[in-house]
This record gives sequence, structure tokens and C-alpha cells, in this order.
Amino acid sequence: MININYRPRRNRKSAAIRNMVEENTVSVNNLILPLFLIEGKNKYSEVSSMPGIFRLSADLMLKEIEECLSLGITTFDIFPAISDDLKNRTATESLNKKGLYLSAIREIIKELPEAVIMTDVAMDPYSSDGHDGLVKDGEILNDETLEILAKMAIAQAEAGADIIGPSDMMDGRVGYIRQALDKNGFSNVSIMSYTAKYASAFYGPFRDALDSAPKFGDKKTYQMNPANTREALIEAALDVEEGADFLMVKPALSYLDVIKSLRDNFDLPIAAYNVSGEYAMVKAAAAKGWIDGDRVRDEILLSIKRAGASIILTYFAKEFAVAKK
Repeated sequence: MININYRPRRNRKSAAIRNMVEENTVSVNNLILPLFLIEGKNKYSEVSSMPGIFRLSADLMLKEIEECLSLGITTFDIFPAISDDLKNRTATESLNKKGLYLSAIREIIKELPEAVIMTDVAMDPYSSDGHDGLVKDGEILNDETLEILAKMAIAQAEAGADIIGPSDMMDGRVGYIRQALDKNGFSNVSIMSYTAKYASAFYGPFRDALDSAPKFGDKKTYQMNPANTREALIEAALDVEEGADFLMVKPALSYLDVIKSLRDNFDLPIAAYNVSGEYAMVKAAAAKGWIDGDRVRDEILLSIKRAGASIILTYFAKEFAVAKK
């Protein structure tokens, strides 16, 4: 007989034992569901590159959130699709209290106060240039953008947002927004900073959903280089110093090492955005019968959790919750 003192397979021999020694588990409590908002009533349209994901008018979004709450999902990140005629260089529509976004936030919070609402702070949904910052002579201006972002954050906080999500990647924006929120009486509003947002090729379907692609150039002067990891530690240290409540990595699946690096070096909760391209790839391969979509979905979410993210923004949130119900 072969003499083997320790046999790891003994801890895998039954489902009960495997469950007992399981090191990481994904729960609906870990998930945030991104939602796409459009004008109108009783309006919806599927995002062609994201099967199963729909742009929703505010009345239908209310119903969707209510259904998700019954499944245990508590937090929702809302992104607006703004018509081109309302876009301009300085994103003034983002401050319109009667506009699509702020009106919908107020309505959702009034009707479903138990829902936690996260909002997006960036110029690109409202910008005629399609960039996250103010553009002048082909350059994205950093410091001039901060004032616009701060006003946007205050408007969203006034509408009732629980968590502000600066996704712009301008230098100093977390501190600038934190000071503006505190000065205006919103010290309880949280900031989930897009700390390490990479200039990724995985965002295509999201830009389809919101028609928010840059009108010229790319976003590489403000979003991070996919080749860099240590740079994420610099960004995270600055965000902690400036008052962030959560640190986010975006995308998630190709940046698991970055998630782990932030988890190992900082005490704030780490979030990761399982982005549109990651979702679309799974759905496309599953539709071809090349993979088991449900098992791959769960494995991806588990990998993100295992890397160190306690919060996962994912388009899989609702179907995951249904599967685990």
C-alpha cells in the first residue's frame, strides 16, 4: 500500500464536507445590479449586445427594483440614457431637477425607500463630446471638470442618492466631491470611487446601451493603462486620503490581481464591476452551446469574491438571485 499521510481528497468526498470547508461564498448581499434608465412611460428595449438586459423607463424600473428587492437584491446603480438634443459641452442636463435622471431617483426613493440607490457621477452621459471630463481644444481638462462633478454629486444627493459613484477618473475628484457634499449637509452620503478604472476594451456593450461613446479619441489620458498594477495602489491611497468609503476596480475579470492587491493593502471595502463585455461574452458562448452559462456565471462571480471583492456590480445579479432563491 502507498503511504500517503495527508490526502486532501478526504475533504472533497461528499457535498456536505465540501460545503463545510468552503472558503468563499457569493451571496445576493454582495451584489449591486446596474440599471439603464430611458425617457417615457411603459418603455423598454433590450440592449442588443447584452441579452436579457433592458433599458427601462422610470415606471418599469420601479417594478424591476421591487421584484429584485423580493429576491434579496438591495442596491441598484442607475445609469441614464440621455437624448442627444439635451447634451452639451458642460453637461448641464445633469443638474436639471425636472430631468430624467434626478426625477427618477426621487420617484424610486419615494416609492421604495428600502432600496439603496447608487448614482453615476461623470460627464459622458450628458456630454456632447462623450468624454468624462470637460473638453477644450481636444484636451480633457482635469481641475475645471471637478466643479461640474461636485455640482452633479450635490444634485444627486439632494434627489436622495445613498451612494455617489464618481466614474470619471479625474485627479482629486473624490476629495473635491467629499468636501462639497459635507459643506452642503450630505455628510452621510457615501462615495464608491472608481479607484482603478482601466481603459478597457470590455466596455463596448455599455456604451451601446447609453450611446455614450467618445465623439473623438479615447479615454486613455484619464482611465488607467491595463498594463499597470502598482499605479492602482497610488490611486487607492489617494482615494482613502480624500474620503472614499469604498474602492472599486473596473473591469473585474481581467483585473483579479488588482482586486487582490487593493484587498491586501487597504481596509476599506473593495468593490469590483463585472462589466458589460464580460457579461456579453458569457451570454454569447452560452447561446452557442459552448459553455454552461449558469455554471460559468457562478464561477466568475466566485472568482471575483475570492480575489477580495466584498461588493460586485454585475448584470448577472437578478438571474443569480433567482437561481439561488
